[in-house]
Amino acid sequence: MKTLTTSYLSINPSNNKLITKRSPLLPVSAVLTKEKPAPPSQPPPSNSKYPAQPTPTKVAAPERTNDARSSSRTPVATRPRSKSAMLPAAPLSLPMAFCNALEDMINTFIDPPALRPSVDPRNVLFDNFAPVDELPPTRCPVIRGSIPPCLAGGTYIRNGPNPQYLPRGPHHLFDGDGMLHSLLLSADGDATLCSRYVQTYKYLTERDAGTPVMPNVFSGFHGFAGMARGAVTAARVLTGQMNPTQGVGLANTSLVFFAGRLYALGESDLPYAVQVDPATGEISTIGRCDFGGRLVMGMTAHPKKDPVTGETFAFRYGPVPPFLTYFRFDPAGNKLADVPIFSMQQPSFMHDFAITENYALFADIQVVMKPMDMVMGNSAPVGSDRGKVPRLGVLPRYATNESEIRWFDVPGFNMMHSINAWEEENAAGEKYLVMVAPNILSIEHMLENLDLVHSCVEMVRINLNTGAVSRKPLSAGNLDFGVIHPGYLGRRNQYAYLAMGNPMPKISGVVKLDFSLTGTGNCVVASRDFGPGCFGGEPFFVPNDGSEEEDDGYLVSYVHNEGTGESRFLVMDARSPNLDIVAEVLLPHRVPYGFHGLFVSKAELLAQRPSS
Repeated sequence: MKTLTTSYLSINPSNNKLITKRSPLLPVSAVLTKEKPAPPSQPPPSNSKYPAQPTPTKVAAPERTNDARSSSRTPVATRPRSKSAMLPAAPLSLPMAFCNALEDMINTFIDPPALRPSVDPRNVLFDNFAPVDELPPTRCPVIRGSIPPCLAGGTYIRNGPNPQYLPRGPHHLFDGDGMLHSLLLSADGDATLCSRYVQTYKYLTERDAGTPVMPNVFSGFHGFAGMARGAVTAARVLTGQMNPTQGVGLANTSLVFFAGRLYALGESDLPYAVQVDPATGEISTIGRCDFGGRLVMGMTAHPKKDPVTGETFAFRYGPVPPFLTYFRFDPAGNKLADVPIFSMQQPSFMHDFAITENYALFADIQVVMKPMDMVMGNSAPVGSDRGKVPRLGVLPRYATNESEIRWFDVPGFNMMHSINAWEEENAAGEKYLVMVAPNILSIEHMLENLDLVHSCVEMVRINLNTGAVSRKPLSAGNLDFGVIHPGYLGRRNQYAYLAMGNPMPKISGVVKLDFSLTGTGNCVVASRDFGPGCFGGEPFFVPNDGSEEEDDGYLVSYVHNEGTGESRFLVMDARSPNLDIVAEVLLPHRVPYGFHGLFVSKAELLAQRPSS
């Protein structure tokens, strides 16, 4: 009997880099019961998910202490197994083993990851981009200052990619399974960290199979290899290994809280309702939500909740007409009718949008979907089109059809994330829409070479009377992941807080912008650098209870020290010139770099709707 072989990745303990090895393709049952090899002379990275092993299995969580600085770690061979790892697993079915073998051939002979360095897992899943195990609720000490009252009883929860298994082939940062890292802040002065996967259909299917099943969308569909992987995916569907009608998304991008429920979001699928226990901090997944059958295909990972009306506005986009569909939810969470936008004549990568009191603004940028390019040439189905003129679509936000949409050309403006938008009127009665957003100056690198991306924050003004459009730079720095006081969404505001890329996707600090200084060309009025070898994520602004000052509040973020391996939670005073740290929590578990986060107040946690 011939022995199938498979490629796998392992962490080299001497430099924390992923290395490629080959080994026999073992059935899951053999993997889960097989004695693990003796630990290397040097321990693997702190709570790394991928110690050296010959199959893409999940690694049980190590014993953890409350002191993340401890250098003593439980050796891999003696780590206790998680409940899922102790469950008996059936051997791989013949169709699954056959499809896995085909994928290994594609990854070895047609599209080896080494030929595309930007999606080589060894270049993507390194240092604090490497995945971690789940962590049950674990107490954490506040090692500096004290938790402000407006944060007490609430939780900061951040989403991000965390692959459940070792990648079988090419892997993009965006391809990882969604994992939520929630820090419940106690009124008693301590905190509780919990890290859990969003239990998407993909996660559960692959967990039960004991192996990767679904394709990596961002890295896998490239040229002829993409067509070959598409054929393997079709074979998996036909043989019952997966059912794409149950969802193909990762829920790894962001979160939103509205109508008494918290949702984990990824734009390629429907939202997944999740819940945080306000007493213990435990995270649980309620399930995939179609809102009574009224939501189909997917939803943006950046819906907008109006702070005055309580409504939530959203959209979806895709490769088939209508390429853009707009919709909203009433304050009770009921989804209302779709508004298809057929004036979008080409599928575009529309990650975010903006709202004002009366309008919704959509950015049609130079990142486009070109599935035929994968068929006709050796390229990806999503890429940049430098010949396309970017434009902004303006639609009345209560429109029932697209008849009133207006498109305005904005050459050179490629927005991936919006910060805010509002309406103005001058003395002559002319009406303007104003939007602030980072403009990606190197859009051709957006999907494959994130370290080459530079975003410059700009203010765009649209004269609704004349159609004239103007732009002003607000800062020359590499800034993105901007947030504001949530009470000012869709209304004119003065301050924004953004992450400093050094380079992206690593974030070395936070800056504060003052929009009233637009005439100077540099609106930065405060900043904080996290320090040498320290990198964080998107800041989130939490307003002080009862204050009427826009910038009276706190910025929160996870920060990781790559030199010591420690992860911490920082609370910064948003009004101070240096964004002074007022509280710091030492985390017992490495929190990888991720995407977007959210603060859920104590009142919102207690108001969560029951899972039923």
